[in-house]
Amino acid sequence: MYFYKISLISSPLKELTYSHLDKLEIGTVVKVALRKRVCDGVVIELTSKPEFNTLEIVEVSDYFFKSYQIRLASFISNYYICSLGDAFALISPYEKCLVSSKVDAKIFLDIELSLEQNKALEFIRDRDLSLLFGDTGSGKTEIYMKLFEEMINKGKRSIFLIPEISLTPQMQIRLQNHFQDKMVVWHSKLTPKQRRETLQKIKNGDAYIIAGPRSALFAPIDDVGLIIVDEEHDESYKSSSRPRYNARDLAIYLAKIKNIKVLLGSATPSLNSYEKFDYFRLKGNHFNSKKRYIYEHSSEEITPLILDKIKEKLLLKEQTILFIPTRANYKYLICGDCGYTYKCIYCSIGMSIHQKTNSMRCHYCNYTEPIPQSCIKCGSPNLTSNRIGTAEAVNLLKERFQDATIEQFDRDSISTQAKLKKALKRFNDKKTDILVGTQMISKGHDYHSVTLAVILGMDNMLNMGDYKAREKALSNAIQIAGRSGRKNDALVLIQSFNEEFFSRYMTDYQMFLDEEKIFRKGLYPPYKKLCRVLFAHKNANLAQKDMQEMHQKLTLFQDIEIVGFGKCNIEKIANKYRYQILIRANKSTS
Repeated sequence: MYFYKISLISSPLKELTYSHLDKLEIGTVVKVALRKRVCDGVVIELTSKPEFNTLEIVEVSDYFFKSYQIRLASFISNYYICSLGDAFALISPYEKCLVSSKVDAKIFLDIELSLEQNKALEFIRDRDLSLLFGDTGSGKTEIYMKLFEEMINKGKRSIFLIPEISLTPQMQIRLQNHFQDKMVVWHSKLTPKQRRETLQKIKNGDAYIIAGPRSALFAPIDDVGLIIVDEEHDESYKSSSRPRYNARDLAIYLAKIKNIKVLLGSATPSLNSYEKFDYFRLKGNHFNSKKRYIYEHSSEEITPLILDKIKEKLLLKEQTILFIPTRANYKYLICGDCGYTYKCIYCSIGMSIHQKTNSMRCHYCNYTEPIPQSCIKCGSPNLTSNRIGTAEAVNLLKERFQDATIEQFDRDSISTQAKLKKALKRFNDKKTDILVGTQMISKGHDYHSVTLAVILGMDNMLNMGDYKAREKALSNAIQIAGRSGRKNDALVLIQSFNEEFFSRYMTDYQMFLDEEKIFRKGLYPPYKKLCRVLFAHKNANLAQKDMQEMHQKLTLFQDIEIVGFGKCNIEKIANKYRYQILIRANKSTS
């Protein structure tokens, strides 16, 4: 009888000991009993017979994790402070029955680069890790494709990470046109059949390029020679649920242990990457058009100026995109007499108003209730809303411009890849005059005929309690503005009381990064390490008690600075009260 330490996949528990008659390889996926259910687990190590009785392993599967995957899971567990089982849940195991084949080298020669693009390519070739800091339209995609070609000729595969689960249709078409069916998309929403078909293409050597969001990094792929992280600044690479990790940083770690080249790319790179890594500055774009910026000192609303500019574009048969950071009709419902704000009963956050379904919805936990007709506190019918959302903006514009075709472009309306493709095709075919959307509107989509970009809500983003608020707000504004003026001259209208800030940096993001470094030195990343320790419990007193106990222990460490502690800005989410401690140090490890 052999005894094994088993890590239970997706479980917060520590490793448990089970027995089996046969000797098993480390990394083998097995099924084990835990109380009244059967769980998947991973064989971590062979151990001696314990003093207690053990259960036998129920079943040995055909799946297994390779040594590099075990090493990656161990790093995730230690660095991001989660169980090993949670880390393994991110990673897709190999299957014994699927035999891996080498990629058959095939030369592609039809991508021609400009002089500057070739300089960038040489820069990237000379480094294992580099940043391509390229303006919107400067030709980053052509460089990516050239690198994919080179990997194929070396018999190597490439992983192409993108921020969202839906690869932008234009990018997918370009890759498929050039590489035919040798490019596959990998993400967590694949059906079991699609997943198996994709794995088979990877294993038999038919797939040269594996594209997808965070989960593509964890696909069971051999012979990887290149990882490209496109739009490396994007917050979508960070997981907001357990385990909380940054896929960009894990790509760099995986590349280090497997000797893989990494390229980060962005028109608005994060200050962390800009400061830490060698970068090539690819300036300019392929467009002959120009942009003009105007600023309106106003709160978040559709103003007469915005309506006038949209009307001008409609008369010229030109297209408009309008960015609003909030979905639904309005963000908050407030009593005009007593000031009561309607909040989610499970989260300490104002609910969003969805008039289409006559409901208020929490965008954190999805709790929904009908829109009230009067204030539940004072009985007044004087209920008002503020912070306009995409749905309300669409309603207002349809009322004003009845002959125009106006579409909503957010997660409420674009819920599938098929809907995304159809909406973008309608817009690029000029069947849609105005596209109103949230951050989805800035995600690298190629809008051919936009001559007006209207950007609302920047001040709310700029004033968030986050040391990266300036970076996020400016990056977002530049990305949205970059969707316009690709064929003809364009106007960018930014609604903000902070014109001095935006006007200074909108056309020179590098100057912003160089000046932002001065503010962050000695206080914030990339010069210091920040860590938030979060305590959540249905009982507020217990969450607070745990925080206080941890605070006492942290005061014993001289190399750690406690920046602050107490209730989170959003005190309750999903019926759990939240407390936090923010700590600062020179390095992540002690």
